[in-house]
Amino acid sequence: MTRVLFAVPKILLALLASLLAFVAGALVLGAYVPAIPKAGIIGPVLTGQYPLHVALIGLAGLLLGLLAWRLGLRRWGRALTVITAVSTAAAVVVAGIQAKAAYAAGTDVRWTEMFTEFAYPDVKPDVTETFGGDLKADVYLPRGVSRAPAIVLAHAGGFQTFDRSDLRGTGRWLADHGVAAIAVDYRLSAPGAPTWDKAPQDFVCALAWTRANAARFRLDPDRLSMGGMSAGGGLALNAAYRLRAGEIGSSCGEAPPPPASVVGFYPVTDVTAMWTRNEMGSRHAAEQYTGGTPAQVPGRYREVSPTSFVRPGLMPTLLVVGDRDRGARPQDVTAFARLLTESRVPVTTRILPFAEHAPDDAYGSLPAQHSRQILLDFLS
Repeated sequence: MTRVLFAVPKILLALLASLLAFVAGALVLGAYVPAIPKAGIIGPVLTGQYPLHVALIGLAGLLLGLLAWRLGLRRWGRALTVITAVSTAAAVVVAGIQAKAAYAAGTDVRWTEMFTEFAYPDVKPDVTETFGGDLKADVYLPRGVSRAPAIVLAHAGGFQTFDRSDLRGTGRWLADHGVAAIAVDYRLSAPGAPTWDKAPQDFVCALAWTRANAARFRLDPDRLSMGGMSAGGGLALNAAYRLRAGEIGSSCGEAPPPPASVVGFYPVTDVTAMWTRNEMGSRHAAEQYTGGTPAQVPGRYREVSPTSFVRPGLMPTLLVVGDRDRGARPQDVTAFARLLTESRVPVTTRILPFAEHAPDDAYGSLPAQHSRQILLDFLS
């Protein structure tokens, strides 16, 4: 009886170690091999954004595995020790690769933010105003800077959800580093209410409103950029390129001059491909945005796809994507970059290692810190 009672704590210890080994192992394996079902979906997200947290899970499992081994569960403890040791080391390697890339880009890496800034920071814009009727703009302004460069930013959300507040962390960080950021809303699609002919024009209106208020906000009108994340990135590229071609108007008056540059973070570059691939609900989002399928409304899909407007003479373009991104695949973004290069358009492409779609959602993560530095360097 005593022997049985003594065995129970050892088994519970080993079971806990097994759970930690499974979690760490699955997350790391998914990050390294995204093709694996299920683990390949969540692994790149969690390990890519929180590699040191995954390493700590593995380390805890390692210590418990060693203890189980020492208490007599030799085979079980040995197996747990090997699995957790490999998982811990693999997670640390992810952090090392990401840190190396970030440092190479000149990022002032703040390691504590990885453990303290999990979501967008609770910051406020300097100004919130209305433009184009009832749309809102959050303005983040640098202190003590006149004629600052500025970027008008469109949020992510598949053209159907989220709002400008998702950009507050990026907006405040840019302003603190000398670049003004104007995070704007645009009309979102809803069932039976497509906005393919409204959202791009709203973003053009936002640029016109920013240009009209450049003197008041002490912005340099010659260094205004448009940019966005995911769907917002596609919106920015589409609107900027169509402005250059003279093929888009504003929802609030005359179209402004095109921006000096444009930025797409993990952007939608082809809405038809977005429908065809049907990744993470993208088919539904594309149909709701355009009001139909590519077969039903092909002209709408062409009109809202940045690929349709690639031609010589476009403004410098920055493209940023994670190498594990399933929503905006790196091969699609680099193919788009090649189209731009073939048309002699200046393009800068940056691939974030071990990063999935929207890695900057985890504000303190290494990919988020790295991507903000890339954006700052481009705009500065």
